Amino acid sequence: MITVTLVSPATGTERTIEAQPGQSLMQAAIAANAPGIEGDCGGLLTCATCHVYVREPWLAHLPPPVADEDSMLDFVAAERRPNSRLSCQIALTPELDGLTVELPASQY
Repeated sequence: MITVTLVSPATGTERTIEAQPGQSLMQAAIAANAPGIEGDCGGLLTCATCHVYVREPWLAHLPPPVADEDSMLDFVAAERRPNSRLSCQIALTPELDGLTVELPASQY
């Protein structure tokens, strides 16, 4: 199992979820009924409602966003930051065990 911590600065809460290797972060969050990641398009990279801010040192462990993700990040509801990613594009691997991401104030 891979553990991921979702931090909500808006509510001051943290939640740790477990995921299977190969799942996307979005899939794992939705399966765990974790609030803050909507994933309206189901991970098809067409909605940007699974926006997260990846904390260091984890950001350095991810490949850079592909062109489609980079373009979609222009449409996020909350501020786009250098560490913004779409959680549907983060494939969870054993190397990402312990990943910590912050949730934006809103996905809409």
